[in-house]
Amino acid sequence: MNQQSIHSQLDKPAFELLFENYFEVLCRFAFGYIKDRDASQEIVQDVFINLWNKRETIDPDRQVKSYLYTSVKNRCLNYIRDNKKFRSFYLDVEVELEIPDTDPDLFSENETKIKIENALDKLPEKCRQVFELSRFEEMKYKDIADNLGISVKTVEVQISKALRILREELKEFLMILILLILK
Repeated sequence: MNQQSIHSQLDKPAFELLFENYFEVLCRFAFGYIKDRDASQEIVQDVFINLWNKRETIDPDRQVKSYLYTSVKNRCLNYIRDNKKFRSFYLDVEVELEIPDTDPDLFSENETKIKIENALDKLPEKCRQVFELSRFEEMKYKDIADNLGISVKTVEVQISKALRILREELKEFLMILILLILK
């Protein structure tokens, strides 16, 4: 498809051709950001719906490919931002695990909380304080540093240390925990 302007392409047949040409590639592009196939497809579908709904008001000099990629990228970044609390704690704990054969229903919510608290209790006091301010209070590193009278670099080091300890403490339990949360 040549790089014609959006305005000149958005009759129904041209829009369908645009969708056919770009849907899959944009889904792969979105997946590169958010690593979730269903969410990636939903984001791309929303971009196309938005494009169709706003076809009369979109700048006619803007290029189709550029518009689509920029829209998908922005929606992916919004998705990441909106899912920050989950991502920050659970996905920053970068660990490769095999899915355990354990039934997630074996663990109650109370047992899950106890397991997390036990892991958090193993953190040194300052490390735990920094981690909780970051992940549970959603404070920025600079704000934590100012609040505790430490440098931003110290905050970064403490977060890395906390994640390393939690990764080790929760390695067998992490996948079950994620399955429980996603239920």
